[in-house]
Amino acid sequence: MAPSATSTVTETVAPPQTIKAFGAYKEIAPTSFSKDAEEGKTGLKAAKYQNYLPTWNPEQKYAPLQPFEHVEHGKDADTSFPELLPEGSAVSHLTPTIGTEVRGVQLSSLSNAGKDQLARFVAERKVVAFRGQDFADLPIAKALEFGGYFGRHHIHPTSGSPEGHPEIHLVHRGEGDKGHETFFETRTSSVAWHSDVSYEQQPPGTTFLYILDKPETGGDTLFVNAVEAYNRLSPLFQERLHGLKATHSGIEQANASSARGGIRRREPVVNAHPIVRTHPATGEKALFVNPQFTRDIVGLKKEESDAILKFLYDHLAYGADFQARVKWEEGTVVVWDNRVTQHSALLDWKSGQRRHLARITPQAEPPFETPFSS
Repeated sequence: MAPSATSTVTETVAPPQTIKAFGAYKEIAPTSFSKDAEEGKTGLKAAKYQNYLPTWNPEQKYAPLQPFEHVEHGKDADTSFPELLPEGSAVSHLTPTIGTEVRGVQLSSLSNAGKDQLARFVAERKVVAFRGQDFADLPIAKALEFGGYFGRHHIHPTSGSPEGHPEIHLVHRGEGDKGHETFFETRTSSVAWHSDVSYEQQPPGTTFLYILDKPETGGDTLFVNAVEAYNRLSPLFQERLHGLKATHSGIEQANASSARGGIRRREPVVNAHPIVRTHPATGEKALFVNPQFTRDIVGLKKEESDAILKFLYDHLAYGADFQARVKWEEGTVVVWDNRVTQHSALLDWKSGQRRHLARITPQAEPPFETPFSS
């Protein structure tokens, strides 16, 4: 593991710069914050979880990721979910096809059988918000131990992480930050649909995001059901997509980080994945392209590729009848399956209040497809 020396903060809030030169990639995450403000020394509200404040350590350098054998725990789970959803738990579906809210269950106390059921339930419901959780109060090592059951931890190439724990990806906008003002000088919307780090050879599967601090209102997260998006297509179009692969690139994200003085823990990669991928536990087929990281369809000319990708992006983005909006509240852990969903954060609050979350991102199998069947 790389040394834990850190290069982390400045004394003034630095609004994130909007980088225009990196294609469709949309970057709005800050690479610095006011240490005094986050510690409550400037009259602003202090961060609740100081141990989760982001660091960007330029000495953290990692070799290219190597393939590993992923174990899909949802395959053999009891689909009656007796340990995950015992008597007394409250389950409420946000929409018919995507999104569920669960209360009365403590994820950190689940047995391995309960974790298997969690992987399967999330694969079926796509995104699940568990309320009243203790994740944020656990030692970070314990939270990582829990997440590691679901796959090898992904270390993000450019994002901030808690000191000594590069496996945690932090989403952080500090108290008093006004970065939205700069961002919206050149953009009309903060929506940026994506599946996390889809450029990796083995992108994430079951993924965890838990709240540390939140604005009074705003900062919700949108999710879209990529299985239902595939199912809505005509059989002829579905069949045409089968066999096609698209490239997914991490180059633009890495270049954007470098341009803003950020870090690059690993050199960026480009990988080609099936446009239609199959989930190993449910067998469902899902669209697997996103405007943040997908660049072109292998074997097609640019105009042909652009036309098909634009249709698919629009189809996913406009599909409000197979989307869900998750509102954050204290103690929430949101679990989703990156293989069958896309999501977008929203930069829609103007109060300058802090938004601070931590993500655990276990990697899964290389995307694969199964034959088309009408």
